[in-house]
Amino acid sequence: MRHHVPVSSIMTKNVIALTRSDDLERAELLFKRYKIKHIPVVSGETIIGILSYTDLMRISYAELADEDGNSVDSVVYNMFDIEQVMVKDVVTVNSRTSIKEVAKILADREFHALPVVDDNTLVGIVTTTDLLNYFIKQI
Repeated sequence: MRHHVPVSSIMTKNVIALTRSDDLERAELLFKRYKIKHIPVVSGETIIGILSYTDLMRISYAELADEDGNSVDSVVYNMFDIEQVMVKDVVTVNSRTSIKEVAKILADREFHALPVVDDNTLVGIVTTTDLLNYFIKQI
């Protein structure tokens, strides 16, 4: 296994992102449409937070519906905005960070995703799934 392979070689480059003006219903739609679990929140190209599907589920009543068949989630989602639910102190790495260092951060901090930022601009995201797929190819 190569020792200093940069995370840029395994990260997702076409990042789905939210802005602080997006609502939580849009976030849920993006999570489901793209089958992802983490969405960076940006102001321009600068990351200001990250929202996980788990964060969203913590505030909702998943799979519950009222008598009309409308999701209770939309009522709950209207009580919060993106900034209230997202994690604000986001740990990031740059595109030259080694895969080994990324794996160490994810394991030590018990995260499942790290935004990749170069010169204050979001350029990608790397997840535990990306790491596992990389390691599987090495075996």
